[in-house]
Amino acid sequence: MLDIHTYDARAGGNVLYKALVHPLAAEALAGLAASVRAAGPVAVYDPEGMFAMVLALCPGGVDGLGGLGVIEGVYVHDTQRVGQPTAAGPARALVDLPLASVGAVLAVSFEGARVRDRIAHLLPEGARVFALDGVRLPDALLTVPGRYLDRLNFATNHAFFRDADGLSTRLVTANYWARYGAADVRLWLRLFGAAGEVLASWEEKVPEGEGAIVIDSQVVRERFGLPPFVGQLFVHAIGVAGHDVVKYALDTYGTGENPSLSVTHDANAWPSDRYANLPAPDEGEEVVLWVQNSHAVPIPAGAMAFNRMGEDRQVPIARGIGPYETVAIPVSDCLPDLHWPAQIELRSGRYLVRPRYEVTRAARTRIAHLNVERADLRPDPGIADLPASLGRGYLLPFPILDPARFRTVVQPSPMAESQATLPLRLDCFDTQGRLTGRKFLGCLPRDHDLAQDVAELDVPEGHGELVYDFRDGGEADGWLHALIRFTAREGGHAAETSFGAHVFNTVMTYRDEPQSYSGPPPGLSTRLFLKGGNGLGQAFCCLIYPASAAWRPWSRTMLSLHDGQGRTVAKAEMEIACSGSAMVWPHRLFGGAAVERAGMGAYVMIRDVTCRLFGYHGVMRDDGAFSLDHMFGF
Repeated sequence: MLDIHTYDARAGGNVLYKALVHPLAAEALAGLAASVRAAGPVAVYDPEGMFAMVLALCPGGVDGLGGLGVIEGVYVHDTQRVGQPTAAGPARALVDLPLASVGAVLAVSFEGARVRDRIAHLLPEGARVFALDGVRLPDALLTVPGRYLDRLNFATNHAFFRDADGLSTRLVTANYWARYGAADVRLWLRLFGAAGEVLASWEEKVPEGEGAIVIDSQVVRERFGLPPFVGQLFVHAIGVAGHDVVKYALDTYGTGENPSLSVTHDANAWPSDRYANLPAPDEGEEVVLWVQNSHAVPIPAGAMAFNRMGEDRQVPIARGIGPYETVAIPVSDCLPDLHWPAQIELRSGRYLVRPRYEVTRAARTRIAHLNVERADLRPDPGIADLPASLGRGYLLPFPILDPARFRTVVQPSPMAESQATLPLRLDCFDTQGRLTGRKFLGCLPRDHDLAQDVAELDVPEGHGELVYDFRDGGEADGWLHALIRFTAREGGHAAETSFGAHVFNTVMTYRDEPQSYSGPPPGLSTRLFLKGGNGLGQAFCCLIYPASAAWRPWSRTMLSLHDGQGRTVAKAEMEIACSGSAMVWPHRLFGGAAVERAGMGAYVMIRDVTCRLFGYHGVMRDDGAFSLDHMFGF
């Protein structure tokens, strides 16, 4: 497993990780490592506890040595760290550094001059001194130049990016940083090919205000004269404010005779030990995991593995994967006897940001993402005994599309390593918020293979909610997830998405729920982004007003249509019943002429200050092809 620390629920993301894996920083780190190896052996002074991460992500290891070569020892000035384990044995006291027989000293700090001055009198005779100064990004790429490890300096993410075999991709988002005062935002981008080679590096100016950002693989390919490619796009937003997360929607669409259409979203740029939500193939399907190495160090053969969810037997991914390489791993090659509705767990060893999987049936593909499986969660006995003020507690809402046209299937997914049971019930509501059906799904074991077809409940269009139900015992941790699959009854086109539960629309709180993205809980307002169809079909979304307990009877939802420059083209209002839902079609709500006037990059902002709505967005084509995924907000 890669020895890195990336994210935890309380502290958030580790900025050092992002600083070291930026492609430009990784190139500089490789050069630094070569110089240290040539001068070594090396003594390491680790004043801030950063060395383990640096060593894990250091490219260029040769002859069985790590990227830095022979490490004589790791030295610290914190007396409480002396004797603690490091990559080179127990940490040593800095005062013993003069006794080191080395040719180099590496000060693991981005402020090399200050650290050199501190330890100048302790340096072994003749040793060359190195630091991380040369690994820093140029000031021109920093949002906060005076504070290098500021989180806003590393607003970065990865995107699966492809233009080959009749399939293209399009990244769509908006300059949401402008809302927080950012001006002159720009993107630094690098496109890697399948073998990890650099296909192109460039910058793009982001429109002022809340303008749209659209990066299309066909446009990129034509601009740089590229051959067909399958790889990944690294995105670095500079000049941002408010958010260090790069959020986007990613369309995959067929060209020529290819009828495919699907959508997924941002990559959640923090590697995890495990991922879940990977479905086994159904009859007539092929499922591939797209493994995209997010780092400049290789993934060793066998370092990652599949297993059926709930079973210990692991099947290693036999091939090694080079730096930034993109590889399609057919699931059936590793688990040939496993079929839907079985679920698969990926032991990723922290080598990947959230990976994608692709399902192919006949001529169509659909692409979705795996979810981070939490290692830090334990069952919470308090969830089974929530006070009445929290009503039904945690809810996982999802659309039930028109049953005459679509089949809706929900599959609960374990999403924490400690999760042994899933005690669940399914509640269904019509668009007006009336309960239309209810089914106890049982106290499901970790290795369950339940995939509930909502049609069995004979309920109308509206939405469903998974909720905890402890009538047969079981445990819960609040990290309830599910895969939801939608299939057209005519034509067979399908889409799928996955998400987790929250407490919705109560003024009472429990363990940071109802979640708020802009302050302490409770989160009782909405801001959602609905991208336009952009020539792929008619955009739509399903807005759900979930309520754990009784809240305001109706929402007061404002919708504004914006053009690609962020200018408001039209506005509308609507009301959604508590525990109800609504299908929103911008071309119907605002009129076809307004949507056409908004043009490429058009989007709708959905705002409500009275309640928290949850939504799913997509595009519908005249031939019945459609995409669907959950929405995100800024």
